[in-house]
Amino acid sequence: MRVLGLETSCDETGVAIYDSERGLLADALYSQIELHREYGGVVPELASRDHIRKCLPLLREALAQAGLEAGQIDGVAFTSGPGLVGALMVGACIGRSLAYAWGVPALGVHHMEAHLLAPMLEPEPPALPFVALLVSGGHTQLVRVDGIGRYQLLGESLDDAAGEAFDKCAKMLKLPYPGGPQLARLAEQGSARFDFPRPMVNRPGLDFSFSGLKTAVLTAVREQGGGEQLDPAVRADIAASFQAAVVETLVIKCLRALRETGLSSLVLAGGVSANRLLQQTLARELGAVGARVYYARPQFCTDNGAMIAYAGCQRLLAGQRDELALTVRARWPLMELPALAG
Repeated sequence: MRVLGLETSCDETGVAIYDSERGLLADALYSQIELHREYGGVVPELASRDHIRKCLPLLREALAQAGLEAGQIDGVAFTSGPGLVGALMVGACIGRSLAYAWGVPALGVHHMEAHLLAPMLEPEPPALPFVALLVSGGHTQLVRVDGIGRYQLLGESLDDAAGEAFDKCAKMLKLPYPGGPQLARLAEQGSARFDFPRPMVNRPGLDFSFSGLKTAVLTAVREQGGGEQLDPAVRADIAASFQAAVVETLVIKCLRALRETGLSSLVLAGGVSANRLLQQTLARELGAVGARVYYARPQFCTDNGAMIAYAGCQRLLAGQRDELALTVRARWPLMELPALAG
């Protein structure tokens, strides 16, 4: 089955084609970073308009990459949530219209399920069951995964997600948009000499909280003279200290989740999964206890059409499909998804 995947949940337009027998045939992506940079963050209306402009050119590019005609597509998958409603509506309208015109089934895909399954696109995918750490700008969750749709929430952030904390601390340090990746790059130049808290690691459970850590960073920035007055070396040290605190907190909770579930495989997924320190620390710490971490290649860590095409393909093969009516959701709990048989 050949499935066209459309990703338009936020500020990346992704179009990909996945074949259930041959694997990923095409992947095209356009990032809106330059569009939103002057505003210091994503402007939803501008994001929606840009998705409208980019979807069809990227579709033509993906079909050319795959060497296919439109009539050779067997199904269409599009992101239907969670995300920016206007941006989601663009992908949903285009995806559903294409499916109707081509006479093939269409399916709305859960954005975070697609991230969770992205490592399945790699040459050595994880075997079920496993624990997944979903870590992005909007989510920080630990989930036990026994199959597609067979999810058990183990823990989640009680306030800001880890990616959101990265972005907010980047603003405190007066770093340009997008802040999270900028902070991670700056951290490579610094020393983790500031003693920032590792939130909630000394209490039982698998939930997260990053609000206190953000306050500690803000206090340090003010004590050192403010974001614009910071010495460059001090700014790098604060960034390194913040990143070290987040990574150590995530790793401690991941190890705890593996112990409590008795599993030995961890999937790292979501935009923050591209963080090199997090990848390296998890590989080292899990390896020491006989466990292993899996994650997608860098271009599939952030939003992309390939993960939507793959996740959609698995559910379409199981017979799931949407009616003509469109449904998009700004919020959509992962645990509400139906399980696939087997």
